[in-house]
Amino acid sequence: MADQRVLVPRWVQLVMLPLVILALWAVLEAAGRVLLLFIIGALVALILNPFVSLLRRAGCPRGLAVLIVMLCVVAAIVAIGFLLANPVADQVDAFRDNVPDIVDDANATLADVQRWLDENGINVQIAEEGETALGTLGQNLSEGSGELVSFTQDALRTLVEASLALILVIVISVYMLLYGERIGAGVRSLVHSIDADDYPLRIQRAVFGYVRGQILFSLIMGTSAGLMLWVLGSLGIFPDGKTYALFFGAWYGFAELIPYIGPAIGAAPPVLIALFSGEPLDALWLTIAFTALQQIEGHIVAPNVFAQALRINPLLVIFALLLGG
Repeated sequence: MADQRVLVPRWVQLVMLPLVILALWAVLEAAGRVLLLFIIGALVALILNPFVSLLRRAGCPRGLAVLIVMLCVVAAIVAIGFLLANPVADQVDAFRDNVPDIVDDANATLADVQRWLDENGINVQIAEEGETALGTLGQNLSEGSGELVSFTQDALRTLVEASLALILVIVISVYMLLYGERIGAGVRSLVHSIDADDYPLRIQRAVFGYVRGQILFSLIMGTSAGLMLWVLGSLGIFPDGKTYALFFGAWYGFAELIPYIGPAIGAAPPVLIALFSGEPLDALWLTIAFTALQQIEGHIVAPNVFAQALRINPLLVIFALLLGG
């Protein structure tokens, strides 16, 4: 029997194609959070799969290898938490005890600014007489108690949703690790991958290299920021930098995980504290120091770290950073 093909009129194709695209877009938009969870789970599985493969080559069953790797990840996170908990907690407690002094300095600074505004005939009220910053904060909290309750409820709901999402990501990554060989075989069949140019393996190496580079980059920048603050504090510029160098360095390293605005978020706490500590000049020196550190980060550290991790030319890394910015 001859092959009879159904010819679809051109006008039907022109009408149906946009409708199909819109339908797919609507489905993807509705399932956006689900897709995000699966993407994160897939990335976690890609990062951990090399360790599972290593245990598999040693003769360990895949299920047991996945269990061992996940337990090792949990143990590593707990160990890092224990190592950093005491030093960071001590500096956080010291900083908390120092908050009243910081508030007093902020009040004095605001009073000086208000006095200068009054003397120059500028009708702007930033500090009312007899009212401290701490009192203003308490009054605002009292007046906005309803908003505070609403914020607490929203924060609690967000925490519960984040916990459930984390559990789902772990479950998805575990299943992807368990069925990793089948998933890899399916991808190879779709892209006609060969052993000499194994596409799934290239993706895995690229993701693993990027994560390794990002972690190394955050460690370098966090250590550099902490050391810089310690040196400045030792020289008498922002003395609190020497006291809280570990805390601020750890915060700066963590903030580097946030794309683009991470350096600004990491530098904000020490600069703001210096600004309201009665020595605004220290805030200027800190701003200059962090700006110089970010220039070194963007032009020296990032290109070389990611060039080694991703095996690409540093010039391409600089171009990608500038283009992304």
